[in-house]
Amino acid sequence: MTDEPSIRGAVVIGRNEGERLRISLQSIKRDFERVVYVDSDSNDGSVELARSFDVPVVELDRRQPLTAARARNAGAAELLRLFPSTDFIQFIDGDCEIESSWLGTGLSHLRSHSDVAAVCGRRRERYPRASLFNRLCDLEWDTPIGDVQSCGGDVLMRTTAFQQVGGFKPTLIAGEEPDLCFRLRQAGWRIVRLDAAMTIHDAAIFHLRQWWQRAKRSGYADMEANACRGRSEPHLRRRVMSNFVWSLPPAWPLWPVLWLRCYTRRGALYATHIVAGKLPHAIGQFEYWRRSRRSGAPTLIEYK
Repeated sequence: MTDEPSIRGAVVIGRNEGERLRISLQSIKRDFERVVYVDSDSNDGSVELARSFDVPVVELDRRQPLTAARARNAGAAELLRLFPSTDFIQFIDGDCEIESSWLGTGLSHLRSHSDVAAVCGRRRERYPRASLFNRLCDLEWDTPIGDVQSCGGDVLMRTTAFQQVGGFKPTLIAGEEPDLCFRLRQAGWRIVRLDAAMTIHDAAIFHLRQWWQRAKRSGYADMEANACRGRSEPHLRRRVMSNFVWSLPPAWPLWPVLWLRCYTRRGALYATHIVAGKLPHAIGQFEYWRRSRRSGAPTLIEYK
């Protein structure tokens, strides 16, 4: 299908991504003329780096909570202010490089399927052998293709669909993509994952503490998602209860049973990750409960 000119744009978000941001912007600028970078209070020269690529920069005010959702919304708003005719927006995280073949594949699918709001493809790790934690991320990105419940942070989205549901929920510190996709599906749109190379991700997780923080953030997101839409998506409640129950000391003697069940699905590394992750997941869930009782502003749970 012939590519139509000047209808797509890209929003890159980042916080202290360093050299990863340079690689990301180089790949984006190869395929996109309309690019906006949104920075979440970096102190590593990311803003200056983005401007050296002649990319408009939005710097988020730290006096408000910094979230990826807020950054993506701000980037989309600036992109559409500068280029109102943009029909498709590629969202990409600053630690990711976009594959050269992705744009044509994603655009072709969106143009030929008017009921699809968003398409994503295969994300893979740049250095899966650098650490067990990077390998785990590579396993995590290996997800089913076809119609799916949600996308990830790297996604090519139809602008009209994004605007129809009001974009990302800016107060979510994690899990903003499933929340947006839930609202898109409720509005009658489809989300599709294609069997096509999309992005190369650099997790850069080398220490147990980073893995712990990432798992804790995931548990926080699970609890928040359940509070927001658990009645409509019962699997969220089951996930929260599973994290809670398996994290309790009386359940620890049964961890080998859970490990074996997970092992038969995806191997020893994945099984260990799932079982050991019950503790930080449960702590993240408790952190959400504690913050919600205090009505405090959400803060990032960072692992890099």
